Amino acid sequence: MNKQMRFGLDIDGTVTCPETFIPYLNEHFQTNISLSDITQYEISAILNVTKEEFWQWMSKHEPIIYANAKIANFFTEAIKNWQDTHHFTYISARGNHLFEVTENWFKKNNIPFHQIELLGQHDKLNAIRKNDIDIFFEDKHDNACDIAEECKIPVILIDTPYNQDPVPHQVIRVKDWNEASTWVNNWLK
Repeated sequence: MNKQMRFGLDIDGTVTCPETFIPYLNEHFQTNISLSDITQYEISAILNVTKEEFWQWMSKHEPIIYANAKIANFFTEAIKNWQDTHHFTYISARGNHLFEVTENWFKKNNIPFHQIELLGQHDKLNAIRKNDIDIFFEDKHDNACDIAEECKIPVILIDTPYNQDPVPHQVIRVKDWNEASTWVNNWLK
């Protein structure tokens, strides 16, 4: 494990708990959903609102949600195990106007990073190529498949109810960061 690898990591639902948004959604939209109710990435239908209404709400509430997001289980242990050896680039669909909130969250939570790229879109292929990423961590099913197939790198898919479609062999589905850490440590040998 002496070669430095370039890890690419999504943030929301990957580094942060997939449940992060649920209390805010339940409070605002007067619902009582849980993570198991979210079986597709696009959740406006579950909330019985239009996509436009959802994204208006989202743009207003993103800063507070992101500033207070919980870290995914076992993430801290996994990343700290790799921090002295590997390079971490976080590549997120968050808009760049959220950079300060995002960077402050990383610092407050003592999460190691070398670079944070907020793209404002879900297409991460160019950012992954530009940063010469060796392995990527994701929760969005179509992103994981596209990245694995287009960039020819392994993609660790953090298992959630909204990403259950079949995956190509380069996508490794794991239940949590404990499993991710085990798989990556074997891959690095």
